[in-house]
Amino acid sequence: MAEKLSNREKLKIAPIPMAEQSPSARRGNIQEVPLGYTEAEALAEAQRCLICKNAPCVKGCPVSVDIPGFIELVAEGRFHEAAVRIKQTNCLPAVCGRVCPQEEQCQVVCMVAKSHKDTAQSVQVGKLERFVADWDREHHPTVEPLSVTKTGKRVAIVGAGPAGLTAAGDLIALGHDVTVFEALHRAGGVLVYGIPEFRLPKAIVDFEVDALRRQGVELKYNVAIGKSKSLEDLFAEGYDAVFVGTGAGLPMFKKIPGENLLGVYSANEYLTRANLMNAYGFPTESDTPILRGRNVVTFGGGNVAMDAARTALRLGAETSTILYRRSETEMPARIEEIHHAKEEGIDFRLLQDAIEILGSEDGWVTGCKCLRMELGEPDASGRRRPVPVAGSEFVIPADVVVVAIGNGPNPLVPRTTPQLQTNKWGNIVADPDTAKTTMRGVWAGGDIVLGAATVILAMGEGRKAAKSIHEYLTTGVW
Repeated sequence: MAEKLSNREKLKIAPIPMAEQSPSARRGNIQEVPLGYTEAEALAEAQRCLICKNAPCVKGCPVSVDIPGFIELVAEGRFHEAAVRIKQTNCLPAVCGRVCPQEEQCQVVCMVAKSHKDTAQSVQVGKLERFVADWDREHHPTVEPLSVTKTGKRVAIVGAGPAGLTAAGDLIALGHDVTVFEALHRAGGVLVYGIPEFRLPKAIVDFEVDALRRQGVELKYNVAIGKSKSLEDLFAEGYDAVFVGTGAGLPMFKKIPGENLLGVYSANEYLTRANLMNAYGFPTESDTPILRGRNVVTFGGGNVAMDAARTALRLGAETSTILYRRSETEMPARIEEIHHAKEEGIDFRLLQDAIEILGSEDGWVTGCKCLRMELGEPDASGRRRPVPVAGSEFVIPADVVVVAIGNGPNPLVPRTTPQLQTNKWGNIVADPDTAKTTMRGVWAGGDIVLGAATVILAMGEGRKAAKSIHEYLTTGVW
């Protein structure tokens, strides 16, 4: 155990960087880019935490992880106890340590950063959470079943994404019987079909899902609620409550000419083929093909666009281009993901927008007709609105185009359940404090309510719903 330092001494320690694959190496493989902390690095980084009593970082965490508590345990070398502490409120710590935007949540309010007046100086909460989860998975791989008093109540969870899995974990720990219905053949939702292996290894998702199964959560795959069964069917089968966490998997398009050409993908299809269906290994290791373009252009500036553009490189593209109609300042992607994409050689075409996808006589993509843009006044999103520059048309070559400009809510459950109120975008309307919907006994949370958001926000929604469901099941009060 390291010697305890004064706060003044702690503030003199620089953040500990995490080793990564070199850009030249990782372009040619799908292995994870950051390599993780060693024990010595984790101990050194944990020493930087001031262990604040008011803990603004906890308030910044959507699932209220006891951040000072677990980091203090890391600093003392008590790694397993740190993992137990995290898992009291977060059932997916290895996932969150990798993909959660800590720089916008817990780390942005870190008192170390405030002392330096520099958010880059924050305690690296995400890296420490990842270390703890990885260390515990290696040294304590066996997850024991929970020993809780059963309530006799049954809860159906619709969708095995971050919101649904979190709700399942909290409810099983409270003694309820929990069944998760998943339309795909694998649990994880966006964690397995959307986020690439080089950002989130699927074996880690599988481990954390299996931990829930070992604790008693039942998982049923290939069941599309809203098609093969309705919510009313679930109540008829004896479930006392239902949580809907079906996400935002409906792809959006730009509605420009040429989007029906061969070689145009939604980011959902492109990433699902590569990730969930392992198209990287086609044809020797997988039956799922994917077009391996020489010149791939991706529309969009979020994390999904970065994932698609970086995936294209790993599929052998000679050029992979991001086409974004605003400047880098307005990009919604994480700074880390933009940085990694630049390192790998992604070509960023900023303040440019496609107005048409061009094709050959036989229907294949050949390029994108674009316009240069300039920024005007802010729009409803708070970002400056892109305004076309007259007479600035130009063409860039492309043989594959990936459209990554956002997703809409999964429509299956809302379309088949008229009792559920939805908003003008098709999202289920749910009480912001309890996640209750307009249908008695039904809660909803995650992207199906929020729209496309982050993994950790969806998990926070799942926790909030689980608390309300438990109150309903134990009191009978709606």
